[in-house]
Amino acid sequence: MSNFVYQRPEDLYPVQQKEPVAGVCSACGAEELARYPVLSEGGWFMVVKCQVCLHSESREKWNRLGHIVLHTDTIPHHDDPPERTPR
Repeated sequence: MSNFVYQRPEDLYPVQQKEPVAGVCSACGAEELARYPVLSEGGWFMVVKCQVCLHSESREKWNRLGHIVLHTDTIPHHDDPPERTPR
């Protein structure tokens, strides 16, 4: 079976699923917050945004390629080099 065989989408346009979040917008006071991924100049972010005024309540770095997760992205890495013991 080929990895390139996909079912034709039923929807005419792509639809991003948004997860409702409990809370109140700090900008407009609306109680319509949703969590979903967005792509911006800094890469992919998982955001919680007000659906009335689009104010971002939170914004956290997400997967490097968005919905595509490479195996190499799951390998733990350390930003700092390992500590060396003095001789």
